[in-house]
Amino acid sequence: MSAMTNVPEVINNYNVYNNGNVLVGVSGAVTLPTFDAITEEVSGAGILGTYDTAVVGMYGSMSQEIPFRILDSDIFTLMNPSELVDLTFRASAQSTVKSTGAIDYKGMRVVERGRLKSFTPGKLELGKQMDASVTLELLYILVEIDGETKLEYDKLNSVFVVDGKDLLEKVRAYS
Repeated sequence: MSAMTNVPEVINNYNVYNNGNVLVGVSGAVTLPTFDAITEEVSGAGILGTYDTAVVGMYGSMSQEIPFRILDSDIFTLMNPSELVDLTFRASAQSTVKSTGAIDYKGMRVVERGRLKSFTPGKLELGKQMDASVTLELLYILVEIDGETKLEYDKLNSVFVVDGKDLLEKVRAYS
């Protein structure tokens, strides 16, 4: 039997912050980065054929695109390639309580740190948004749900915590 008491539904609202300041020019949707594991093919005696194994804690390049409606001063605060950008996404996740049908909310926080990777100034068209964007190369990401750390990944400091479990504790101890 499932212990789930709420049915997750939608992100009711969210804001994006750079070093604590709200980025008001951000457009409606931000797609969080994909974790693509670095793998190695395993073969040899005692194995029927081959298989790919993920190297725990190692992921390929991770990018975060931050779309802006138009070119505004906020977009340029992310563009110094010699400084680390510190973004925080704060969201209210709406759900329905299964036992009562009432609406409930959980807090969600995503923290990302990275450096400028690319800048798209967008297009100029009468009566339209410009679709400008900044893309960051991420070095750090933290995901919290209702104040609990669910994921923390720090490429430069060998930190990889999933649901409270430090997956690289032994790796750091042996290396």
